[in-house]
Amino acid sequence: MSDGGTTRASTFEHEGARKIAEGLEHLSGFGNEHSSEAVPGALPEGRNAPQRAPLGLYAEQLSGTAFTEPRAENRRSWLYRIRPSAAHPAFTRAGNGSLRTAPFTQTVPDPNRLRWNPLPEPAEGTDFLAGLWTLGGNGDATQRSGMAVHLYHANASMDRVFGDADGELLIVPERGGLLLRTEFGLLHVEPGHIALIPRGVRFRVDLLEDSARGYVCENYGAPFRLPDLGPIGANGLANARDFRAPVAAYEDVEGPVEVVNKFCGNLWAAIYDHSPLDVVAWHGNHVPYTYDLRRFNVMGTISYDHPDPSIFTVLTSPSDTPGLAGVDFVVFAPRWLVGEDTFRPPYFHRNVMSEYMGLIEGAYDAKAEGFVPGGGSLHNMMSAHGPDRETFDRASAAELRPQKIDDGLAFMFETRWPVSLTPQAARAEHLQQGYDTVWQGLERHFQPLH
Repeated sequence: MSDGGTTRASTFEHEGARKIAEGLEHLSGFGNEHSSEAVPGALPEGRNAPQRAPLGLYAEQLSGTAFTEPRAENRRSWLYRIRPSAAHPAFTRAGNGSLRTAPFTQTVPDPNRLRWNPLPEPAEGTDFLAGLWTLGGNGDATQRSGMAVHLYHANASMDRVFGDADGELLIVPERGGLLLRTEFGLLHVEPGHIALIPRGVRFRVDLLEDSARGYVCENYGAPFRLPDLGPIGANGLANARDFRAPVAAYEDVEGPVEVVNKFCGNLWAAIYDHSPLDVVAWHGNHVPYTYDLRRFNVMGTISYDHPDPSIFTVLTSPSDTPGLAGVDFVVFAPRWLVGEDTFRPPYFHRNVMSEYMGLIEGAYDAKAEGFVPGGGSLHNMMSAHGPDRETFDRASAAELRPQKIDDGLAFMFETRWPVSLTPQAARAEHLQQGYDTVWQGLERHFQPLH
């Protein structure tokens, strides 16, 4: 396995990738039974595995859940490809770089409030995979439970193909667009959008600019789904129709291609004699997606009080306890604040859930400074947090007129278990020292009546 992928892509290569990205077509709808063919007649009619698949292709099923899981939870797709996935040489161990996997046992879970600046600049020739840096997580990938928080910083497109058997990857770009070449086709994702790559789906990342930076949630547990809406009703939050799946597109490439597989926490590599992105047609619901976070339909109060952040849930990975998520993906999208006699920024609180928050652009309305795009904060289980002193003073005295919040875009990975740090995150030079000082100076205002 190469130690960093390709060299920095040229301006010409970026322009070519951008032109491809801008002209892409998509299928719409989250969880749909999609179907697509890049060549007419490649998709079988009336059956999944005919005796002879059309056009000399191989029929293959990719299962993201067990065969016998309930229909509503079952994820699988049928792929019609030039070579079957089974046609490859043995994988051998490769270096993991800065990528780590649960269980995270090298550090003691930390109850302190923590915050990091953005990742430093990567070495020349760092592709998306080499640029992944693990902050921490919980659970156990071998038991398909828990999650991991990664960040990435890359300055080169990939010349290899990557697949993750340990979990699905929720990619949140903060700087620089990406062209994702997947087994199912091509997807374009920019800052302000997300991409969801299901467990086991192979893909390659082309940069659309000189560098790219962002966040990744690796979900070991149940696949992400749209949350139930309950009393909200039939509509709101993230609408299924706004999720985009790719149309079929394939690579018919003969020649050496490095394929990297993440399996039980380690990277394994093999040199194929063809590209594994050779799916000519497919149908099913185990597919990658992109989603524009600014399409999130925010629900909020029109009377008083600041609602709990659960109303900002875009996707959820449920656990075996109803209402308790293995991990939620939450976005603080543009919205109006109109609550009367209300402290409008997020309130002070302690939470049984653990919260990792990142910033895509602008500023976050609960922090006056120090929380910057590309950085992140971790408030573990029952760690007290909330607005900093400057925000508290300003919001407590503000004139309560209708206010549009549209100068920032923040998100949160919220998980049921504490997030244990990797040693590299606990000792990182970009870990902010003295984060606790943002709450110093919160004065005593108590005035007894008698």
